[in-house]
Amino acid sequence: MLSRRQVVTGVVGVAAGSAVAGCTNAAGANPAARWAEPGSSIGPTPSRPPATVTFAPAAAATGVVPGQPVVVTADAGTLQSVTVTAGKTTLAGALDTDQRTWRSTGDLAYGQTYTITAVLADPSGTTAQQTSTFTTLKPGSTAGVTFQANAPNALKNGGTYGVGQFPIIHFSRSVNDRAAAEKAVVVETSPPVEGKFFWLDRQTLHWRPEKYFASGSRISVTVKALGVNLGNNVYGAGNSSTSYTIGPSRIMIVDSQTHQATVYQDGQVIRTMPCSTGKNATTKAADGHTVNYNTNSGPHVVLEKVQTVTMSSASYGIIDPKDPNYYKEDVQLCTRISYSGEYCHAAPWNGQIGRANISHGCVNLHTADAQWVFDTFQVGDIVDVRGTPVTLSIGNGLGDWAVPWGQYGS
Repeated sequence: MLSRRQVVTGVVGVAAGSAVAGCTNAAGANPAARWAEPGSSIGPTPSRPPATVTFAPAAAATGVVPGQPVVVTADAGTLQSVTVTAGKTTLAGALDTDQRTWRSTGDLAYGQTYTITAVLADPSGTTAQQTSTFTTLKPGSTAGVTFQANAPNALKNGGTYGVGQFPIIHFSRSVNDRAAAEKAVVVETSPPVEGKFFWLDRQTLHWRPEKYFASGSRISVTVKALGVNLGNNVYGAGNSSTSYTIGPSRIMIVDSQTHQATVYQDGQVIRTMPCSTGKNATTKAADGHTVNYNTNSGPHVVLEKVQTVTMSSASYGIIDPKDPNYYKEDVQLCTRISYSGEYCHAAPWNGQIGRANISHGCVNLHTADAQWVFDTFQVGDIVDVRGTPVTLSIGNGLGDWAVPWGQYGS
């Protein structure tokens, strides 16, 4: 036989089941009535928070620096769509998988007013639209970035270069805040090596490791200059990147004392050639400056290869055809190693190759040897001249390798 307590309890349980099912009793009980454990109180159903959104940059922000992302976050509810526009231009971006955050993937432009339009839904599915605007800063001017192998030639993305080829970053305008510019440049190498920056001038930045790159190395350079104040209200125009690989280690040692050039590839001697370097003499140019005919000592980096170069003494001030040092010749198989006009080239007129130094500063070779060098060497390979009384300067080609490591860098 059931006790009275058991009977009451059973009735409450049924009533509870009816309430959960959403039914009313015959007496028209309040549909909102809910069963509760004995001793507990019955309160109203909690209200859901309204859908809200946060914008970054903040609404009405001015002077926003390009380079930072636009982020729209749903504080409650979910984002259905987000568009960011400036005139007819739409900024690229994407929603996270949880539809709570939208982030831009494109770059902001300078001097623009952007409108953010976000459509969001609250937990019940009701949608609403919110908008916000902000304005980016307008710089005095902008500086673009290019990558160079050397002054006359670009550094080719995906190219292969010799072990002496370090990256050169060239800004289209003068950089007054060098620290800001260097912070924007990231150089990564595989295998990893440490390097130093060196400013050749106010627009040209070099990055060099202590030793030549190892064969097979990969060098990647990223310049995140967008939004960076480079000084005097000059801002980086955008972000740039490039990468290249290092081919076989190819180094020619030119001994001006023995008049021999020895080529090493990956540490092994692969060719020995007689040569003739610059004569140990000076003369006066038409304007009175001194011309030194010695080939510069130090590691030279191959800059380019040109089949035929018209070489003339007029290029350094010897213009009188009666001057014994005057010349003008079409020279073949020219592998350039400095900006001042030093080449390894064919010199069939030089009868002293392998015996004496009588050139005007170039490394003279027999035609067959000059052809081999022209066919074998690539931009970035090393021609290391030794035994002359003058030293290659840092700005004469890629003369950085002639500077001791402890003295290199800004």
